[in-house]
Amino acid sequence: METTRLCSSPPKAMLLVFMAFFCSSGTAAAPAMFIFGDSLVDNGNNNFIPSIARANYFPYGIDLGAPTGRFCNGLTVVDLVARRLGMKFPPPYLSLSAKSSMMLRGINYASASAGILDETGRHFGSRIPFDKQIELFAKTVSEQLPIMIPDPEALSEFLSSSLFIINIGSNDYINNYLLPDLYTSSSTYSGKHFAKLLIHKLVQQIKTIYSIGARKILLAGLGPLGCIPSQLSMSGITSGCVNHVNELVIQFNQLLIPAMIRLNSTLPGSFFVHQNNYDTFFDMIQTPTKYGFSVSNQACCGNGRYGGQLTCLPLQNACSARDQYIFWDSFHPTQAANAIIARKCLTSTNGDCFPISVNQLAEL
Repeated sequence: METTRLCSSPPKAMLLVFMAFFCSSGTAAAPAMFIFGDSLVDNGNNNFIPSIARANYFPYGIDLGAPTGRFCNGLTVVDLVARRLGMKFPPPYLSLSAKSSMMLRGINYASASAGILDETGRHFGSRIPFDKQIELFAKTVSEQLPIMIPDPEALSEFLSSSLFIINIGSNDYINNYLLPDLYTSSSTYSGKHFAKLLIHKLVQQIKTIYSIGARKILLAGLGPLGCIPSQLSMSGITSGCVNHVNELVIQFNQLLIPAMIRLNSTLPGSFFVHQNNYDTFFDMIQTPTKYGFSVSNQACCGNGRYGGQLTCLPLQNACSARDQYIFWDSFHPTQAANAIIARKCLTSTNGDCFPISVNQLAEL
């Protein structure tokens, strides 16, 4: 297994100054973080496209002092992971100029309502599907990063030492398969075959990212979507979670792990880590007081049953005790819940990341 570290093999002389910055400033072993995914990790890309899936208004960002485009009252899981690793937050791709030096901290390509499938989320208007996010990453590597890292060997080492996080797939269910009036996927595929379709396409997409230069990759599994306020509201149940939705998610997650193991064994120099987002989040919902929460199924900012019928609206009054809520809006966790998920992936023993923690992955 290749475990190249950015600081262990000095590149050519013309880039010693660049490399010295990362190797002597006390930052994490990974020089940058590249993020792909949906609204769980989008930090502002949808602010720049004609989409109704936006979070660029209050009360989003209320605990950051201003809305940023994050679908949360504060920070996302990847923000909290970056902070713990001593890394700066990667900027959203669409906020950058072609020659921005901020690319050297990594880039966030994630887009709210995006999915593994290109058609997913189309009813929200414009979005950046995973295939398109990968195209933007390819452009970054072929056209933009070489402006700052002109040496191909050094650029390759920069990418292989960087941390790549992929959190995608939730919308392929809640904004595709589970909307039969808008999409035909549920009438075309059984739950099992739809999961196989998603995993097959996801594997091909990951292979493309690998071919561009990614080596250290964190793959996030799906959380219990049957427990989010929007699904609770749609189902009409009075307690618990929507079991058939969670069963769909479990089918996806059960296929993701062996797919990751195969990728690990067939892509030379790669190292994949799986983040189990399901078990801890489900336990938080079942036993909220164990984690310091008092409200497990109601959105802090939402409308209708469970706050899930209509998500958080501009200037709507949110709950004041946000740290007591697991869900911020109809779909997304609060910063307090995100902090628990992030911490569980950073823990090297009894954590939610397999086979190693994300900080161990960053140090490879």
